[in-house]
Amino acid sequence: MSAQPVTIRTRKFIRNPIMSRKQFIVDIIHPGRANVSKSELREMIAKSHKVSDVQLISMFGFRNKFGGGKSTGFCLIYDSLEKLQQFEPKYRLIRNGVVEKKESSRKQIKEAKNRKKKIRGTGRRIANHKAKKANKD
Repeated sequence: MSAQPVTIRTRKFIRNPIMSRKQFIVDIIHPGRANVSKSELREMIAKSHKVSDVQLISMFGFRNKFGGGKSTGFCLIYDSLEKLQQFEPKYRLIRNGVVEKKESSRKQIKEAKNRKKKIRGTGRRIANHKAKKANKD
């Protein structure tokens, strides 16, 4: 952490029981600093909202205000890791380190897509299943 103080304010706090999460807008006041890292913010929010696991917090959409010293973004705190993986987009799971990114070449993806287009009818579902199994290995 830096020597400069950082103030966190939350607004529009909503408890969303359907998606089992808390969601709110975060206002960060950081005078004298260019920005505050998401990992540092995640730890501060975990402490203030009494969250046991830092991975349950998802933060995105941060914008700095003109003139500096203030940033605003969106924060989601999930009740469990299963719900986080169910509702969060894959790119955010990869970004937060919850899921490992699988490497695949562009050519492989395009070839699989074109093979999928050739199959019609009842065999389509089976072919999709086989293609997915082949990509996992």
